[in-house]
Amino acid sequence: MPFAALSPAASDLAAEALRSANNGFVLLCAALVLLMTPALSLFYGGFVRSRNVLNTMVMSFAAMAVVSVLWVLFGYSLVFAPGHGALAPFIGGLQWAGLENWAEPWGEGQLSQGAVALFQLTFAIITPALVSGAVVERMHFGAWLAFLVLWTSLIYLPVAHMVWGPGGFLGPEGLGALDFAGGLVVEMASGVAAAVAAVLVGRRRQYPQAISPPHNVPFILLGAGLLWAGWFGFNGGSGLVAGNLASLACLTTNSAGAAAALMWMVLETLQRGKPTAVGVATGAVAGLVAITPAAGFVSPMAALMIGAIAAVVCSYALQLKNRLGLDDSLDVVPVHGVAGLVGILLTGVFCLKAINPAGADGLLAGHPGQLLIQLRAAAFVLLWVGGGTYAVLTLIRQVLPLRVSALSEQQGLDINAHGEEAYNDEFTG
Repeated sequence: MPFAALSPAASDLAAEALRSANNGFVLLCAALVLLMTPALSLFYGGFVRSRNVLNTMVMSFAAMAVVSVLWVLFGYSLVFAPGHGALAPFIGGLQWAGLENWAEPWGEGQLSQGAVALFQLTFAIITPALVSGAVVERMHFGAWLAFLVLWTSLIYLPVAHMVWGPGGFLGPEGLGALDFAGGLVVEMASGVAAAVAAVLVGRRRQYPQAISPPHNVPFILLGAGLLWAGWFGFNGGSGLVAGNLASLACLTTNSAGAAAALMWMVLETLQRGKPTAVGVATGAVAGLVAITPAAGFVSPMAALMIGAIAAVVCSYALQLKNRLGLDDSLDVVPVHGVAGLVGILLTGVFCLKAINPAGADGLLAGHPGQLLIQLRAAAFVLLWVGGGTYAVLTLIRQVLPLRVSALSEQQGLDINAHGEEAYNDEFTG
């Protein structure tokens, strides 16, 4: 006997149950992604000298505070509210400023605006926090706070709207670029900004003659492990629905991270005779970065290939960075910028509409045009973020020093910027 049609009351209850389930899923993913910024602070903090570990970690926590306030005031609105006139493809409107619409439905009503706003906030937080890795141990903390305000407002928000916002210039209604969870918005944007910031802030005064090895490798491994776990929320939640797409995104995420970590171990064994703990952590992060734009558009087998390819490319990009003498302290450019670019391009190679009808068929499915679209989108983000970051830092430099004095750099930024020390004297280096 077939089931009878649901009564209006039962239908309403079913719709509310679905909305509650999806809201709960997105809120859980938001918590995982928020955890990634403290995890990043651990990861970064392990690399620097012990006299700078607190300052390095506080730079990430400052991003959590500053960007959260900006997001409520106007950030969410400028990314996701419909824009006006000729500016609509590039920036949203201010009609949702203050998040007064938090209880309203999102899209087809399966989520609340508040859940989406919180989830997307966590992306806005970690993107400038990533940039800090390029300028640790010498950037003035006041200049960093100014950078957080200006860069988030003028660079990040327009890029996020262009990729994910309604009618965005680069997204499905515009150029047609595919970026499931932030290859353009988070990874490439942070990598390009890191390159510009490293040049404008300048090298550490002892670079490269007397740069110390990481002061706490367990911090690095713990931070990388927490980042890996948080990436399930980062990519898995980006479909905004608790369903098969989320399962696929989590599976491809883990596959790419594992393949990249394994490939990095192989490369280090061939080059050095043994794999390092730092190398394993770095490789895993590179693979997780590379799969980010592709996570909901490719198969698990393609994810393994993306992770392995990213590890090879990023390993050589890191060596090239060192040969060029770019003092990107914690390798943001090769591990996030280059891996993000690799992921964006490989999305255009491996994506399949059979996997996600909202995506496209890529090069291997006989459609090379999608790869060209991905390349054009990456080039646009490189120019927008590169030029914008240069303008922001140049403006800040007119008001505040970008870097600390030689004495402060020698003594360490923990005591000079915050009046605290991470360890007892016998442990400082």
